[in-house]
Amino acid sequence: MCDAKLKTVLSLFSPVASKLDALSSNGPATDANCVKLNTNENPFPLPKSVMQSAIAAIEHQYLYPEDDNLSLRAAASDTYGFSKDQVIAGNGSSELLGLIYRAFLAPGDRVAMLSPGFSFNRKLAMLQGAEFLEIASSEAHPLPIEKLLSGPAKDAKFILLANPNNPTGTFVPVAEIERLVEQADRLIVLDEAYVDFAPDHALRLVNRHPNLLILRTFSKSYAAAGVRVGFGFGHPEIIGRLRNIQNVFNMNVIGQAVGKSILAHRHAYEENHRHIKHERQRVTLALLQLGFSVTPSHANFLLARVPAGQEGSCWQAALKEQKILIASFPDIDLKNCIRVSIGTTEQMDKFLAAAKNVCMNVKRNRGMHKHEVNSHCFGNGSSNKCRCVVSYDVSNSG
Repeated sequence: MCDAKLKTVLSLFSPVASKLDALSSNGPATDANCVKLNTNENPFPLPKSVMQSAIAAIEHQYLYPEDDNLSLRAAASDTYGFSKDQVIAGNGSSELLGLIYRAFLAPGDRVAMLSPGFSFNRKLAMLQGAEFLEIASSEAHPLPIEKLLSGPAKDAKFILLANPNNPTGTFVPVAEIERLVEQADRLIVLDEAYVDFAPDHALRLVNRHPNLLILRTFSKSYAAAGVRVGFGFGHPEIIGRLRNIQNVFNMNVIGQAVGKSILAHRHAYEENHRHIKHERQRVTLALLQLGFSVTPSHANFLLARVPAGQEGSCWQAALKEQKILIASFPDIDLKNCIRVSIGTTEQMDKFLAAAKNVCMNVKRNRGMHKHEVNSHCFGNGSSNKCRCVVSYDVSNSG
């Protein structure tokens, strides 16, 4: 009887939801002793003034947070030079991204993203029953405007791009972004999550172009990933409609308080940003010496192509054996790459020591005899054959 009822309930899911599998809760917990360099967090503590605002906000835990994030939006509008009606605040910029998909897409619609890009966009499109188009960029054409506006993408309801880009870290001049926005007759969604590590930003374009919507987050450059604070800036008619479909009390009191305090104390993060840029350069040079090819980055991470004959997933598994967490990618164009977040000097020293260990073991293995070893590929639960060694002499670690 229960099985019959469950079957009936499952049959009532929407066509999109019925295609999804039930998520398992059996994923491995993150080892607290690991050096976590896989999700581009900023590892530094909040400035004292910002932390005090978070502690003070807890005293109001019995109250609902301010609806529509009025005071946070006002603070952001003052900081960045917009009216309140041009600003939306969210539980991270990922919430705002989801709102855009819900607001603009119906089943059968198309959305285009500059590729490679944030992979979660694929799922957001699928949840709306929309077709997701990935328009490839290249070193020669980092922003292929014609491809984004013609061919299969000409019917896209909106176009997504990130600047600096994730996962490459590359930066497109703002003048090129404006050229795309000027030629487009649809919404351009520009994610500037990593812009505080870059040479320029595009906020000045918002008042010139009603079809531009810029997303920002405090997760990367302001060390608040766990608090979840994000913003969108655009035309009041667009922003107002997105706010109208936003969940009630979408942010908590701590997120609202921390967001306002960060806006008031942005100068307190200048040393943080200088450190990340310095470490980014230092680690780039060290990886080049180990035989990696490193994409010049304007973000708080590096995309590095591993030495020839190896795969990124094998490096990810090998480094995890040494308690270093980094990212790899299944995409065919990125399968030989790893992405490494920039952390503290101590964290990056541990990463570089572990990377040297892997290189030494690969060379030693090749010198003795060439063979393939099975290495568990973390993330998909399968075992693939990888051309790397997964046992280490940890005495070489610093």
